[in-house]
Amino acid sequence: MTTHNGLTALHAHAQRLQGTGIPSLLAAEPDRVKTLAFKVGPLYVNFARQSYDRAALQALLELAAACDVAGGFARLFSGEKINVTEGRAVLHSALRGDASPKAAAEHAEAVAVQRRMGELVQALEASDVTDIVSVGIGGSDLGPRLVADALRPASGARFRVHFVSNVDGAAMQRTLATLDPATTAGILISKTFGTQETLLNGAILRDWLGGSERLYAVSANPERAAKAFDIDAARVLPMWDWVGGRYSLWSAVGFPIALAIGFERFGQLLAGAAEMDAHAASAPLERNLPVLHALTDIWNRNALGRATHAVMTYDQRLALLPAYLQQLVMESLGKRVKLDGSPVDADTVPVWWGGAGTDVQHSFFQALHQGTSIVPADFIGCVHNADPYTVNHQALLANLLAQTEALANGQDSDDPHRQYPGGRPSTLILLDALTPHALGALVAMYEHAVYVQSLVWGINAFDQFGVELGKQLANQLLPALQGEAVEIADPMTREALAQLRA
Repeated sequence: MTTHNGLTALHAHAQRLQGTGIPSLLAAEPDRVKTLAFKVGPLYVNFARQSYDRAALQALLELAAACDVAGGFARLFSGEKINVTEGRAVLHSALRGDASPKAAAEHAEAVAVQRRMGELVQALEASDVTDIVSVGIGGSDLGPRLVADALRPASGARFRVHFVSNVDGAAMQRTLATLDPATTAGILISKTFGTQETLLNGAILRDWLGGSERLYAVSANPERAAKAFDIDAARVLPMWDWVGGRYSLWSAVGFPIALAIGFERFGQLLAGAAEMDAHAASAPLERNLPVLHALTDIWNRNALGRATHAVMTYDQRLALLPAYLQQLVMESLGKRVKLDGSPVDADTVPVWWGGAGTDVQHSFFQALHQGTSIVPADFIGCVHNADPYTVNHQALLANLLAQTEALANGQDSDDPHRQYPGGRPSTLILLDALTPHALGALVAMYEHAVYVQSLVWGINAFDQFGVELGKQLANQLLPALQGEAVEIADPMTREALAQLRA
């Protein structure tokens, strides 16, 4: 079965199931609430409210087998150069565990850097520093920002960690206005140390601190980082070209995470991801959680034509998860050509978006329940809460369960304005509790699901050339905004520049 034939088979199943509601699927397969439920470590995931039946799921699994997903995992973990457009291995798994003996050297190197990072954390803990400003963008910001926000203690944290990513000077101004340079340290994170936003914001931070004595850096180009900001080599931590930016929070890019939540808990985060790695590498396709999540996404995208996918986090501490996943999924899978350069023969990534419940129930849920577009969604909650407000947590979980039921089942009414059509699919994801271990497993599950989708679509999930053109044009236009005479070919850009200069 080729990928094209496999997707054609999915379309046939979608046609067969057209008009079959989710309640009907549950009635026809009453055991699906159990057979489509999976428990891997601290994660419970249930796909019973997705709109495929047993036969359609079997077709999805046959498609995964035809695309050699199991072999794809073997190539990933062994360090084969699966990022073919850049000639690189993809070994973020080696940062958090030893899933493959073939990546033992990379894992040992990662452990050595983690040890150095731990020593820097200890030195900062023994200093008079109270605040950390972390400067980076994209993968150098979103991952650390998510984890630090999700796992920081409600009180008693040793450091307050602040993140600045946007080149807009207002972001840095507002951050520094609340801090004292005498008790602040900075971390500059950039894989290449050529990223415009990080260089400009880093220069502001260095000048505000009065020099580079309390600046640290993380880069795959440590020599350039040290030279650009006169940072002592002992305060520069390396990363590697076999770690993509959006997969790098497990590396020294996680330095601000270790400062925000503690170095020991950072290790627990890595352990949770390593547990998911071991599962992805060994579980059969029909019981492999990342594979099933990926196949569900493929069903919704390719068989049913759903153009967006929502993530609802029923835990305020995970409010940044939709933004993090938006980058992970859309930067990885936003491709229109296959590995060999030929056009893809199916739609690739949908638009990922979302928010934190219950807030979003009072904003865009109206469109989810009664709008004309059906939006598949992941609903994520935690069984146990860390706060003392038990009734609030019970109400939060009641809303999570109620929304997934209402979206799936709908409600009839003689008044068309009060009718809920239902048929809105969702996946339920429950963490035992929001611990570092559980969050590590959750993020790793999404990482591997992204890879599985790339195997089915025949695309490269690990390059991101699409972000480069706009950056190149911005660098060309900056001199024009600074008053230099620059020849501008695009007529609309010329007009906009004239307005800006005026």
